Amino acid sequence: MDCPKCSTSLTKKYYKGMMEVDYCPACRGMWLDFHELDRLEDVTFDDDAHKGSLVHHETDSACPCPICGEKLQEFQYRLYSLKLDTCAANNHGFWLDAGEDERVMEIMRQRAGEISRKRQAESQWAGLLKTMHSLLTK
Repeated sequence: MDCPKCSTSLTKKYYKGMMEVDYCPACRGMWLDFHELDRLEDVTFDDDAHKGSLVHHETDSACPCPICGEKLQEFQYRLYSLKLDTCAANNHGFWLDAGEDERVMEIMRQRAGEISRKRQAESQWAGLLKTMHSLLTK
């Protein structure tokens, strides 16, 4: 397979001791098969029900899918300020430019913190309502 950005031959790389990815030694980008993006996210936040929608605001890209050659689609990742590329035509996977893997994990850490704060606030609110209810029903 060739890099969709610079056409260099991709090499296999064992990423963070958890999965094999196709890596570009020239531009340092990487191809993640369709399920591997979820595995990357799960390193820091594995609550799929609270991750939010993955793909927003798709636009055409000039880059080809390294598997099928169809044009990749660029999309806004989970409504954060990160643009990724995907093979929307055949669900082959995702292209991450250099450093975007760390940005994905940073976003998932942020999302985990947001969910934790939300749960804590809801718990405190429920306790307050319970206290108010018991005071009003005496």
